[in-house]
Amino acid sequence: MTTRALTCARGLVAGAAILSAFTFNTTAKAAEAGATITPFGVADFGAGMLPPATPFGTIGIRTAYYTADVLKDGAGHRINTDFDVDVKTIGLAYIKMTEAELFNASVGFGAIIPFMEIDGDITVPTPGGPLALSSEDVALGDIQIMPLMLQWNAPPNWFVNASLQIQAPTGAYDVNETFNVGANHWAIAPILGVTYLSESGLEFSSRIELNFNTENPDTDYTSGIEYKHEFAVGKHFGSWTGGIGGYFYQQLSDDEGPNVVDGNRGRVLAVGPAVSFFQPGLPLVSLHAYKEFGAENRAEGVNMALRVGMAF
Repeated sequence: MTTRALTCARGLVAGAAILSAFTFNTTAKAAEAGATITPFGVADFGAGMLPPATPFGTIGIRTAYYTADVLKDGAGHRINTDFDVDVKTIGLAYIKMTEAELFNASVGFGAIIPFMEIDGDITVPTPGGPLALSSEDVALGDIQIMPLMLQWNAPPNWFVNASLQIQAPTGAYDVNETFNVGANHWAIAPILGVTYLSESGLEFSSRIELNFNTENPDTDYTSGIEYKHEFAVGKHFGSWTGGIGGYFYQQLSDDEGPNVVDGNRGRVLAVGPAVSFFQPGLPLVSLHAYKEFGAENRAEGVNMALRVGMAF
């Protein structure tokens, strides 16, 4: 690997570790009420890289904005109703990699604390005529804990990591509200990240996550198993990396709960530009903007995120 490519690869380490969250509940279908239990757009370049072992660990911040005004049914057709949701998130992340080893991998742990603002409205048909529902909230979201993170630097030019993520129901939730920042149940997610960086600086990164969800005790609803695949393809140019990224989401099993008819399985694809910047001694900065397509049983919108991270 060239020195320039290797320097850029190591620089991506901090940014790949910065995670945050946005979740939202609506009266649409999929997972519970159209919500995605854990966040989208977490990783782009450097998905296979965790931070190096440093004295104080890696601190990151991620600001995200999600907006949608389209709801799709199980056949991918637009639902003719007035709908709009905006979710703003600031996520604070901390990851500590240690000198310990397990299965020939470096061992670490981490946590993410999201603070969220959600503003949404929807009009639903009723026998008495259209009913307009709306809510707005600013609150702590669902905290994510990674009790185990493993990093392998596989030869040559390959970077692989695996993590266990536990999302706790710490976010604000009210069963009578139309939109909530919290999911009101636990979610356990094994995660695998892989990055390949060629000698010329061409990068292919991928991150796969499975969500296993517990029951929401206030609604007796259990969301099905969710598959999320995030990806990025780009080229390193000195301190810059540019290309395209996105994610694919598919619910693998049916929801279980009141009024579930066809399983309410959700699906969506998102693609868009991604860019990152890193120089040794400076924070890594990463930006992407994704447009969602092909949604089923969920909202379809735009996802933008800016991440900044640095190891100390």
